[in-house]
Amino acid sequence: MDTDVIVVGAGPTGLLLAGDLATAGARVTVLEKRPAGLSNLTRAFAVHARSLEVLDARGLADELVTKGQPVRAIRLFQRLTVSLADLPSRFRYVLVAPQYEVERLLRRRAEEAGAVFRHDTEVTSLAQDGEGVTVTAADGSQLRARYLVGTDGARSTVRSAVGIPFPGKAVIRSMVLADVRLARKPADTLTVAAANDSLGFIAPFGDGWYRFIGWQGDRSVSEDEPVDLDEVRSIARATLGDDFGMSEPRFLSRFHSDERQAPTYRKGRVLLAGDAAHVHSPAGGLGMNTGMQDAANLGWKLAAALRLPDDAAAAVLDSYEGERYPVGKQVLRASGGILRAATSRGPLATLAGTVGVGIVSRAAPIRRRAAGFISAVSIAYPRPRGAHPLVGTRARDLPLEGGSRLAEALRAGRFVLVAPAGAPTPDLPGAPGEVDPAERVVTRRADGGATTLLVRPDGYVAAARGQ
Repeated sequence: MDTDVIVVGAGPTGLLLAGDLATAGARVTVLEKRPAGLSNLTRAFAVHARSLEVLDARGLADELVTKGQPVRAIRLFQRLTVSLADLPSRFRYVLVAPQYEVERLLRRRAEEAGAVFRHDTEVTSLAQDGEGVTVTAADGSQLRARYLVGTDGARSTVRSAVGIPFPGKAVIRSMVLADVRLARKPADTLTVAAANDSLGFIAPFGDGWYRFIGWQGDRSVSEDEPVDLDEVRSIARATLGDDFGMSEPRFLSRFHSDERQAPTYRKGRVLLAGDAAHVHSPAGGLGMNTGMQDAANLGWKLAAALRLPDDAAAAVLDSYEGERYPVGKQVLRASGGILRAATSRGPLATLAGTVGVGIVSRAAPIRRRAAGFISAVSIAYPRPRGAHPLVGTRARDLPLEGGSRLAEALRAGRFVLVAPAGAPTPDLPGAPGEVDPAERVVTRRADGGATTLLVRPDGYVAAARGQ
């Protein structure tokens, strides 16, 4: 084998995965068809609370926060505001930050951990057998590894090469995207507005630049049709009531939005993550976040599979799809629901939207659930029958003895045993995917809690004991 794991695609999903694997001691090579150093001014811009927690457990969140703009509420259709101020998280906001800043931090971490990058390398085919996967690049070179992960986007070459379908459809066409400067500052919220058969969204990056996404229901043109600033301003005025003096566009693009999900995330020794496994509308800003959380779930499992017998390795890798496929399905439904609510036409659709928003705006529990789902802090995985109620839930960032936090203990990339203060260290049995319980990080709570927790490297509870 030339390497343990090949990661195809150096976006946020692939970079986080590569960093996790390298931190765990695996040899990992990242193949990327883009040239090195090419700035990635793409669609992703929102980093939600759970993704910030994932980055915090890798020592990157605080630095990223300095590069973006925290926004504490999401406003939908001028009638509903979802506050994030009460999230049970250290990060009670969504951070608006350019994707290239997320990639910069994740790449630095991966390189420092020993990941190898090969740019200008386009994968054209692959073949797998019972021992590994062989990749062939456009220049004829080959590379062989025990496992391969496709994080190469919606048009994934890896997915196509192993014959995994990508069912779904385009749900909205000819959306425009622009990064601009503004003469007048809008309200400090993420604003989604629908009016005049059009859809508009605006968010601040925090450095003087703003991201605008818009759509005109009566205008459907080819994605190759150039976008000019006048079109962007027109959509903003129609939906937001103001173009805020837009100027100096640094990025203009036209795109369509698909809803698709692969029926399986694994075929043999090849796995999919991020947009290669699922794509959906930009509503809610969930795409990059879902991909990074895929990577956090997969990374420690793949590192464990490298050290486990084949049968045990297969079971651990199967749990990746078992946990993340339902999340991808929920995200497709949620983002699609927001989009359809914004673009539905006719008096009945308007009435239904008004009634629905009215119900949600008056029901605090529904608003809290919405905030928990959008931020992903409420996402939980199935637990075995009879298991402790905390198993499968996201572990809170508990204060630990010595003034540290659970997120800091997780930076070692290992299972963390959190025991009550002053009590003997309990002997919790090994968890699925835990190669050697002797390698656990053992620490103690500083919050007075009496429950012992065994926390997985991705921050979810693997086992618990006590009240």
